[in-house]
Amino acid sequence: MATTGEPCWIQLTTSDIDTAISFYGDLFGWAAGEPSEEFGGYRMFLRGDEPVGGLVPTPDGVSSSWSVFLQTPDLTHTLERATASGGRVVVEPMQIADLGTMAEIVDPAGAAVGAWQADTFPGFVTRAEVGAPSWFETLSTSYDDAVAFYRDAFGWDTHVMSDTPEFRYTTLGLNENARAGVMDATGFLDGQPARWQFYVQVDETDESVARAVATGGEVLTAAEDTPYGRIATLEDPAGVRFCVMGPTPDAG
Repeated sequence: MATTGEPCWIQLTTSDIDTAISFYGDLFGWAAGEPSEEFGGYRMFLRGDEPVGGLVPTPDGVSSSWSVFLQTPDLTHTLERATASGGRVVVEPMQIADLGTMAEIVDPAGAAVGAWQADTFPGFVTRAEVGAPSWFETLSTSYDDAVAFYRDAFGWDTHVMSDTPEFRYTTLGLNENARAGVMDATGFLDGQPARWQFYVQVDETDESVARAVATGGEVLTAAEDTPYGRIATLEDPAGVRFCVMGPTPDAG
């Protein structure tokens, strides 16, 4: 059963569809479904037979980006609460055939996030397995406001994981049931805007980093061990940021 407000979908918007299909296919083993004429050429990235993310074509000159969508059982209520909690609705509700209804919001710190009320399509169904998303977080420049926003707008069951000057972090759900997080990132974003980011689970982080670089990607943050796995932050050939997470070398 889904946790209220948990991430349910990721979506890449890019003008270079062919390069994206090749890059992520080589890196994660994803295939690309056929484009939908009804929805402007929208495709799905597939992990085996399962949809794992969306692929949206845009005209040249439009910046490329990954987006994270959070599920909601009541989109109208979520948007009302989002506005009342300091957010802005930037894409009004849009019904997508019989699949569900989407909208996009900017939170009080300026991080963009999607909202999805499912009908027949819940989003991805697998996470924390190789080739699937494993963790999601917003790096916030307004931490307290962001925690309150996701609690009030999306119904997050919030739990403080750490509250030291060096590391402030709140999760949706507790311990092994945690589904996403809010990090106080004011100390290290260095002028970058607040954002959502996600991690894809990989077999071996350093090998994945090397493969990404060999196929046109770049390393933004070198691989490092954490209590939760070995992580790295990368850019794809279009300059779109994403993260990978694998086991630490001594995990087995």
